[in-house]
Amino acid sequence: MLAAGLNGSHLREGELQLQVQNVNLSFGGVNALLDVSLHAYQGQILAIIGPNGAGKTSLLNCISGLYHPQAGSILFHNGATADLTKLPPHAIARLGIARSFQNIELFRRMTVLDNLMLGCHVHMKTGVLENLVYWGRSQREEVEFRRHVEDIIDLLEIEAIRRKPVGALAYGLQKRVELGRALALRPALLLLDEPMAGMNAEEKEDMARFILDVNEEHGVSIVLIEHDMGVVMDISDRVVVLDFGAKIAEGAPAEVRADPAVISAYLGQER
Repeated sequence: MLAAGLNGSHLREGELQLQVQNVNLSFGGVNALLDVSLHAYQGQILAIIGPNGAGKTSLLNCISGLYHPQAGSILFHNGATADLTKLPPHAIARLGIARSFQNIELFRRMTVLDNLMLGCHVHMKTGVLENLVYWGRSQREEVEFRRHVEDIIDLLEIEAIRRKPVGALAYGLQKRVELGRALALRPALLLLDEPMAGMNAEEKEDMARFILDVNEEHGVSIVLIEHDMGVVMDISDRVVVLDFGAKIAEGAPAEVRADPAVISAYLGQER
């Protein structure tokens, strides 16, 4: 059953899952993040918004282990507590954190199905020799992963393209496949970096529906970067606003939308 295999969280709804505490990140003399703190909770969608260059992707890169901040901590609670700033990306993925990228990071010559199966690799327990023999535990593992991937294909409604090379697909479908590959990791927390960038209105509507299904029906927590304010206000439980690397606002979508600092820095002055 998908609900049992998609959500890797050991927490109850509403429990604290992610703590970003006083994180500072700089590249030479450029400050990307300045004393940023935020919290994410099990079962919620947290949106991070802000102008280009505000530090949004840098923050996701710190959470997923691609960047290591010079100061601060990022604590992930999922059974045990781990400081993500001390771990490499593959170890963070094993803890239950998956992500998509602003620029599509798929194997373009491989099929949709093969790309999704690769997303399961972090959970493989069999070794190289067992996989070569393909018997016993290796075969059982393959069957389990295949069943999980088939459930993701059904969830994202990509049955018709399962055997097609990713590079031959329309951009919107490639973004959907990338979401599927992230889900193949059975994440407790899903990091989405502009999952609707470059999409038309219909594609955005579909993607928003899939994100809500993953969150509401399967209990996966989501941290989302998105520039479409209509989408952010519609699907988010809470919103954090960054500007020049610093947090300038946090709260419910309606509160953030009315905040004068946010209007000035991001949404534009009221007319």
